[in-house]
Amino acid sequence: MTATSPAGAAIRLMPTAIVGVGKIARDQHIPAIAGCDAFDLSATVSGSGGVEGVENHDSLAALLQARADIKALSLCMPPVPRYDIATRAIMAGKHVMLEKPPGATVSEVLKLERLEKAKGVTLFATWHSRYAAGVAAARAWLRDVQITSVQIDWKEDVRRWHPGQDWIWRAGGLGVFDPGINALSIMTEILPNPVHLTAAMLDFPENRETPIAADLTFAGPAGMVVKADFDWRQEGPQTWNITVETTQGQLRMTDGGARLHINGALQDVLEQGEYPALYHRFAELIEAGQSDVDTAPLLHVADAFMLGQRRVVAAFHD
Repeated sequence: MTATSPAGAAIRLMPTAIVGVGKIARDQHIPAIAGCDAFDLSATVSGSGGVEGVENHDSLAALLQARADIKALSLCMPPVPRYDIATRAIMAGKHVMLEKPPGATVSEVLKLERLEKAKGVTLFATWHSRYAAGVAAARAWLRDVQITSVQIDWKEDVRRWHPGQDWIWRAGGLGVFDPGINALSIMTEILPNPVHLTAAMLDFPENRETPIAADLTFAGPAGMVVKADFDWRQEGPQTWNITVETTQGQLRMTDGGARLHINGALQDVLEQGEYPALYHRFAELIEAGQSDVDTAPLLHVADAFMLGQRRVVAAFHD
């Protein structure tokens, strides 16, 4: 497919495929690609139905055999099977975008990073919440102040956002860290100095393999403390807030980073859309022959499972 530039010249869009056509692909990836001037959704891989008007294949092997022209793949399936598919795609010389979290373990993501370097393709481990409207401005403001404490409250209703998705409750599905890692991706983006986990309490429903809630404590420089409260049982209004106390006042991000307040004043920030921004970044990386693989948010989750105390709570039924 081609598009037309403002000057009228034809622009060749990169043939791209989505692997795993589920809720996140339909809600975010497909519209983002449709609005992008760099990629064309040319095929999908899905065993449960593809996208109307786009050819679908039942396996990655079938796609690779039929469509040698596909240059980029966006992997949107759950994290557990993603490593094998990403490996095959990279070995086939394809540029790969990974939906968050980039893998089921830190080690497999690092192996993918080494593989992409050897094959000379682009690998983009995405963290969509880092592209929320207020994140860049928050990072810039915090660069020149002394932070004393951070409070993260990330509470939502799993039944609303992940209806019937059993994979999130199985080992490797992350449970409440599936949304909580979005908060950690913002935290690691806006704080000028790294923090490390010192304590965690993880609540596991008695009938599930992954946690439904988590309380985390991190330590930073000069006695700075970060507290994070994740909960998947919140009904009614949903809460995605980060509050940073500093010697120059308070910075507060709400609505998952979309709104930014500094000392109570709402800041004027540019809303570009998280997933459109991801595809713009993916195109930049491919053009520059670079990759972007940051495992910091996933490392914090791994630390929580290693260090966290386990508390069994009431059974959860979807």
